[in-house]
Amino acid sequence: MNQRRNKRRFMNEINVVPYIDVMLVLLIIFMITAPLIQPSQIELPEIGQSSAPPVEPLEIIIAANGKLALRDRAETSEEQPVEHEQLIELVQAKQAQRINQPVVIAADKNVRYEEVIRIMDLLQQHRIHKIGLLTQSK
Repeated sequence: MNQRRNKRRFMNEINVVPYIDVMLVLLIIFMITAPLIQPSQIELPEIGQSSAPPVEPLEIIIAANGKLALRDRAETSEEQPVEHEQLIELVQAKQAQRINQPVVIAADKNVRYEEVIRIMDLLQQHRIHKIGLLTQSK
């Protein structure tokens, strides 16, 4: 009975010789074909220099008390107080002078988020694009 059990012993080794043979054949194939492959030239796209420098943003400032001010960084760094009704007219007039001028909203950190969203929504309703939020880094 014991002799039967010894004859049916499992083999716990993997024969890796066929894998080594395949790897050597692949190595020989790559060594022969590598010198025959011609490296290709890649044509990279070219860009031209922009004739116009980037336009400075138009800044809408929302103070902590809810008052609005407008600052055109392309012209001056002075704030111009505006009313909610005048805001759209002034922004559209400024953007008519400088096409693609971005608009950024700079709100005091104590301003309610609803007020910022209301101003953004008002700008989007009047088809003013490129609206962003101005943040301060620490």
